Amino acid sequence: MITTERLRLRPLTEADADWWVGLHADEEVNRFVGGYTPEQAAARLRAIQDQWERRGHGLCAVELRGTGEVIGRSGLNWWERFDETEIGWTFARAHWGRGYATEAAEAVLAWGFGTLRLQRITAMIHHGNTASTAVASRLGFARLREDTVLDRPCTVFALDREDFASR
Repeated sequence: MITTERLRLRPLTEADADWWVGLHADEEVNRFVGGYTPEQAAARLRAIQDQWERRGHGLCAVELRGTGEVIGRSGLNWWERFDETEIGWTFARAHWGRGYATEAAEAVLAWGFGTLRLQRITAMIHHGNTASTAVASRLGFARLREDTVLDRPCTVFALDREDFASR
């Protein structure tokens, strides 16, 4: 579990399936990350649990420390196709604009570069997602390349451990 001043991050499990479906049901939230049926959510959450077991990291539910309300997700995702570990963040629209994505991602980066000793973490951001691009910029990410993820064009940003440590 990772904690910050306002947030607590814990590994996602299959028990989070209803919440996952609800988060992605909002058209503004799923505009860049897509929606899920209950069956798709269960399969995705099983894959996240498997990644936790195999790699020691994965995506987390982000909860408000004061109330325990789950407001989003953030964490690390291994992409075998790219041979890269990506950081991601997705939050319920009611919680946008409050700095939660940056706060959660900062904690995930510290964990990834510190505890996990990763050398590089990427952020794959679909074209037009200006809010996520701004978060990546605040965190110190730099443009690495253009690519296609989930059949959509994206910009891949990267942050290396030494650059994170020198900020």
